Amino acid sequence: MRPAEAAESLPPRCYSSQDFLDLEIERLFRRGWHCVGRADRLSDGESYAAIELAGCPLLLLRDADGTLRAFANSCRHRGTRLLDGDGSCRRIVCPFHGWTYALDGRLIGAPEMEETLDFLKEDYGLLPLRLGTRDGFVFLSLDADAPELEVWLGDFSALHAPWSLGDMVTARRREIEAPCNWKLYLEVFNEYYHLRSVHPRSIAGLFDRPDPPEAVTGQYLTQFGSHEGTAGLLDRHRDLAMPAIESLAGRNRGGTRYTWLMPGFAFAVTTDLLWMHQVTPLAPDRTKVTMTACFPSAAFDLPDYEARAAAYFERLDLAIAEDLAVLAEQQAGLSSPLARPGRFSRLEPNVAAFGRWLAGRVSDG
Repeated sequence: MRPAEAAESLPPRCYSSQDFLDLEIERLFRRGWHCVGRADRLSDGESYAAIELAGCPLLLLRDADGTLRAFANSCRHRGTRLLDGDGSCRRIVCPFHGWTYALDGRLIGAPEMEETLDFLKEDYGLLPLRLGTRDGFVFLSLDADAPELEVWLGDFSALHAPWSLGDMVTARRREIEAPCNWKLYLEVFNEYYHLRSVHPRSIAGLFDRPDPPEAVTGQYLTQFGSHEGTAGLLDRHRDLAMPAIESLAGRNRGGTRYTWLMPGFAFAVTTDLLWMHQVTPLAPDRTKVTMTACFPSAAFDLPDYEARAAAYFERLDLAIAEDLAVLAEQQAGLSSPLARPGRFSRLEPNVAAFGRWLAGRVSDG
């Protein structure tokens, strides 16, 4: 709980214990608010995405009127999961017994239930969830006692306003399985210390030394670092840069902001690219990661958009591959009974800050 310069890292068992992961799911992922992606994943009416949060199958739906909704992905009859993947539908039909729901969650069909005593369809609609959208992101909460989303995010929108995050458009979503604890994946994304060792010939040269982290009011951490041009391309592809975000001015036109919305979502936004990572813990040493890349809308009108986008994706995929290799080794080391906590460098302040946040949450009873 000490400041970064005096703190130790989390105990190694926090990265290898199933009991500790169970505690995190209960006290972190089933409480508060969580980003589950970009709103434009459901850009069309009558579309859906089946997702999972904290072990709970969920549905994101956009109805014919364009309203975004979220429900438990579970039939109110005998619990069958209703939908998988992404798609479109005008109504939801349970594959087990044919109960049918409107996209607003109302039960509109229940075959052979006429003789069931005191059965009313209006009592058995889909279970709704708390949902909110900010800056193009979708947030869900499983927690009836969580504060309002505005309170949870604090000054998030104001601090990120220069990048016009709500106007960014999704170009690619990619899912991978990382061979490490969920915290390790997000920690490496939010510190500069590893760049020269892990990415010496790829992205280390893109970044200058970062600013100190800002003091913020929401449940997030953030840090800005200046550099030349975009951080979204390797040096050999600099001539393929996308149009800059029009709203950027001054120092923000030459730098990248890294932000960690706790517990399980982090993103970076540079002059012309937003890239983000959502994590879903699968086991103490395995994590599902959904990676999304977004560009300013003007980028999609370029005649050579595909070639330019491919260069950005090459840079993102190369950096992740290099991270995953070292994360597998870090997971192996932390899983040893001989592992001990370490100390932080001045380039890891937000890793230390996250450790303080997590310790406070899992020990609050």
